[in-house]
Amino acid sequence: MIRGRRLRRGEALRSLVRETELSVSDLILPLFVEPGKGIRRPIASMPGVFNHSVDTLVEEAKRAHDLGIPAVLLFGVPDHKDELGTSGYEDDGIVPTAVRALKEAAPGLLVITDVCLCEYTVHGHCGVLRHGEVQNDETLPLLARTALAYARAGADIVAPADMMDGRVHAIRQTLDESGFSQLPIMSYAAKYASAFYGPFRDAAQSAPSEGDRRGYQMDPANAREALRMVKRDVEEGADIVMVKPALAYLDVIRRVRDEVDVPVAAYNVSGEYAMLQAAARNGWIDGPRAILETLTSIKRAGADLIITYHALEAAQALR
Repeated sequence: MIRGRRLRRGEALRSLVRETELSVSDLILPLFVEPGKGIRRPIASMPGVFNHSVDTLVEEAKRAHDLGIPAVLLFGVPDHKDELGTSGYEDDGIVPTAVRALKEAAPGLLVITDVCLCEYTVHGHCGVLRHGEVQNDETLPLLARTALAYARAGADIVAPADMMDGRVHAIRQTLDESGFSQLPIMSYAAKYASAFYGPFRDAAQSAPSEGDRRGYQMDPANAREALRMVKRDVEEGADIVMVKPALAYLDVIRRVRDEVDVPVAAYNVSGEYAMLQAAARNGWIDGPRAILETLTSIKRAGADLIITYHALEAAQALR
């Protein structure tokens, strides 16, 4: 008789034969930063997550680094917005300011900057909006300009999140021509039009004022299309590709991992985080165990990097 239980008797034995190892070094912590000082504002729909000013952001990032988390992903919440999202690519904007502060305070921490216009436009869309439709080609130079502003501030990786066609090529070309050919691009290559983004839009104040993003983000029903988008971005110069969200798309993560040789990131998004937190706070599940099980499932599916709001809790548990 085959007895699988022989190798499950005791933690030491289970650890010895464990197929998938989740590590603190796999994790990336998303952080939200806004103008001001002394701000640590709770996000109601994301218990345990905060909007920070630069000074408190630095404290949170240093805490993450001390726990062994190697990288943070920055999202800016500006004090002014306009039709073209100009505050997103100002050299003294909130994200470049935060990048400079982080690099000075924690030089060993990798700082990744989200590149998109949705937080900075009055309409909340990810590009130039005309007659109710986002203009793909008009948006590309603005995204490239945003990435360049972050590169000049000292970002270690730029991460275009907008899902405009050709944006990786536009950003890569601009960075190369401006002396940043060494700067990696982590592309949101397969970003789905998901219902799981709701709490993030509360935090980043980026919900569209009209329409939705299904005209440029991917249809949740499609997997083959994800492979096309991923391969396109790699051809255009992406060094890391991302699948977003993670839990409803574990099959896509697996297929992407099998298809490309570059590192694969997965974004364990705000709605996924909020559901787990709500269940744990109501005593319906064991929160710490559920967090590690969830993140392990993403790693097992094939993700090399996991962007997650659970990063601090997971890092403490893994230690």
